[in-house]
Amino acid sequence: MSTDITSRAADGNYFEMPPYGVPQAEKAAGMAAALSALTEHHRQHCAPYDQLLTARGEVLGRQYTLEQLPFIPVQLFKRYELSSVPPEQVFKVLTSSGTTSQQVSRIVLDRDTAQAQTRALVRIVQQFLGKARLPMLVIDHPGVIKNRQSFSARGAGILGLSNFGRDHTYALRDEDMTPDVEAIRAFIERHRGKQVFLFGFTFMVWKYLLQALRALPDPPRFENAVLIHSGGWKKLQDEAVGNDEFKQALGEVLNIDRVHNFYGMVEQVGSIFMECEAGRLHAPVFADVLIRDARTWQVLPPGQSGLIQVLSVLPHSYPGHSLLTEDVGELVGVDDCPCGRLGHTLRVHGRVARAEVRGCSDTHESPRPSAAEAA
Repeated sequence: MSTDITSRAADGNYFEMPPYGVPQAEKAAGMAAALSALTEHHRQHCAPYDQLLTARGEVLGRQYTLEQLPFIPVQLFKRYELSSVPPEQVFKVLTSSGTTSQQVSRIVLDRDTAQAQTRALVRIVQQFLGKARLPMLVIDHPGVIKNRQSFSARGAGILGLSNFGRDHTYALRDEDMTPDVEAIRAFIERHRGKQVFLFGFTFMVWKYLLQALRALPDPPRFENAVLIHSGGWKKLQDEAVGNDEFKQALGEVLNIDRVHNFYGMVEQVGSIFMECEAGRLHAPVFADVLIRDARTWQVLPPGQSGLIQVLSVLPHSYPGHSLLTEDVGELVGVDDCPCGRLGHTLRVHGRVARAEVRGCSDTHESPRPSAAEAA
């Protein structure tokens, strides 16, 4: 019988520890042991993963440090369906977003992995929203949630964050992605005097909500709102819009001054890196990040840019615990953020040159829905 590494992580109190309260040195030692065991688990239960590590000369049963842990590129999930569970244990399959010409990642989740990722997301987001469910405005249209067995990354993100809200209201219309101004104004009136929660993907918030409402003579304005957003920065960079400009516009047009970006991907759902009040992205206790030189693969110190490697103790049903992304970033610091949260902090610079343009909101610029969106 296979060892349930996800349960072992939970038994090791990953979900009982404060998400940002463990010093990096202590966290690294614990994660190294858990991820070494997880590597062995996936070698035993995913033959292509074992073949890949064998070809690299990796020894069975090795105990790794975080820096030594073998990684695989996220692109492999676009070419192969890598699974460490038998077909009858598949609970759901997540797909990444992409344009019509791109392949999409297919991420196999069993029930235990899906539950662990949900618990992780709860532990992270509650640090920024609190434990009470808040009235929620979704910066999308209701048609995005379709097949509950096979979600696009966008649908999975909305569904996951919807657990933190109530009175879920969609801000955009199905037909043309224009703001439903009447619904937005009614939402504000229903919850006047209360804190509300907005969630959307970055480019969609910018183009389909903020820019459209900015053109109105009297745009809706919020009283006490917090926005969480992610994805789609590539298109904003093309428009010369950075994080500071994005936040400034939200404050000026919609009176939203609490804004948290997060970095994450469908290939490692649940292990998201949230932006704190000081503008840094934080690695939670059950995930971590390394920066590697693209030529030598050496781990780089804070302040040097390289490829982002993401680590997580959560993936049990597929070998997604150590992934080399196509994103460029740098470590900002270690246990030294002004907000008081411990661990590695990250800054993301963008996609590596010549990598595919992808993102949870990119599909809206294509002439017809992608296969992921049609699922």
